[in-house]
Amino acid sequence: MPQRRAHVAPSAAQSELAQALTALRASLDAPVEFSPEAVAEASAVSPAPPELDLRDVPFATLDPQGSKDLDQAFHLARSGSGFEVRYAIADVPSFVTAGGALDAAARERGQTLYAADGSIPLHPRLLSEDRASLLPDVERPALVWTFALAADGAVADFQLERALIRSRAQLEYASLQRALDAGEETPGTLLREIGELRIEQERLRGGASLNLPDEEVIRAEDGTYEIERRRPLPVEEWNAQLSLMTGMAAASLMLEAKVGVLRTMPQPDEKSFAAFRRQTEALGRPWTTGTYGEYLRGLDRADPLTLPVLEAAAMLFRGAGYVVFDGNAPADAEQAAIAAPYAHATAPLRRLVDRWSLAICLAVASGAEVPAWARESLPQLPGLMQASSQRASKLNSATINCVEAALMTPFVGSRIEANVIELRDGGRGTIQIADPAVTASAPVPDGVAPGDVVSLQVVRADIAKGEVEFAL
Repeated sequence: MPQRRAHVAPSAAQSELAQALTALRASLDAPVEFSPEAVAEASAVSPAPPELDLRDVPFATLDPQGSKDLDQAFHLARSGSGFEVRYAIADVPSFVTAGGALDAAARERGQTLYAADGSIPLHPRLLSEDRASLLPDVERPALVWTFALAADGAVADFQLERALIRSRAQLEYASLQRALDAGEETPGTLLREIGELRIEQERLRGGASLNLPDEEVIRAEDGTYEIERRRPLPVEEWNAQLSLMTGMAAASLMLEAKVGVLRTMPQPDEKSFAAFRRQTEALGRPWTTGTYGEYLRGLDRADPLTLPVLEAAAMLFRGAGYVVFDGNAPADAEQAAIAAPYAHATAPLRRLVDRWSLAICLAVASGAEVPAWARESLPQLPGLMQASSQRASKLNSATINCVEAALMTPFVGSRIEANVIELRDGGRGTIQIADPAVTASAPVPDGVAPGDVVSLQVVRADIAKGEVEFAL
């Protein structure tokens, strides 16, 4: 899908939107400011220097343009017939003292929240965007995973060590994609080859990926808001494979030690599979052979019916949660879409649970005792993460709804064409308007199928409530 942006021009609607977004932040009941004690800790903490020195390794980071909270850095190299992948993760466990004010503030937040008018960080910015961030050309302690990959991309061996690193380059997705497509030499040159091999390993495991288009609210330099809708670039998928590989390695260490926290998801039941098969048949793109992961990987990105198929497939990716254990490994440890046990362990600047995973994994890898604070607080983690995920979901969906209502304000009273991407009960469906980029619920005529174009009248747009009303 090509990138599409819809723009909310300066107007009374823009002023109303700004007020709605401010009210939305206030309604979240999420802490925004950090206590003086937490800020003081973030400023004063000085982690012990690592014994291992990897400053000569030319690590690079890869993130969205303008990012400052850089959790991961990689170095990719050929090794014999295979590859060596070094994946460095910000050493947040060394910056946050268990039981301190900074720890308490992070537990209260759970994760960084991303709003249209800026983020609400998990840690004070002087830590997450400076002192602990893997910014280029500065020395940072990091937890470095080193993977030996066979020629087919399979993991032959891995180790985890604490080390001092110095990233050399801060890459961003779009420019790296252009460079790789042009055959240019970059720090990410091997990312395509390794990423595609890891995607094939995912296929062999029976894993599946749901690459739905992203909808993101962007604040322009003039203070107005836009919605950007786009599919992830291939380079984003290749980069994600490094994180998935690391998360699987972290899960294996914790399962071996019988203590830790996993990200799990149940296998879809037969009822869900049957319902999805019926929907693919109705769309004229029947799933008849292979696993659902193979079917989704084989969809044509240029096909206008691919998006309705992916929307329907979302029913197969439900039920993800966190499972903690200490003493006995959980009976059902697998993340079904990944088709392997998996842990969140690569984004500690932005997600609370990763600090626990990393602290436990480092102890297991080095033969040390798992920190007492990590063991004692494990039972609290699922609840903390569930609460923060609910806040993040509410903020994201409500923000998009408010901006979409503002985008539709100039069209009230007129007709507009939209694509039907999903049918719902009661004669309604999910529709997608190309310009402005809006996805909404609307009534649809009898006999309409996903992929069809319908003409609708815009009846009302309520920015404060984030509601748009359509009529046939």
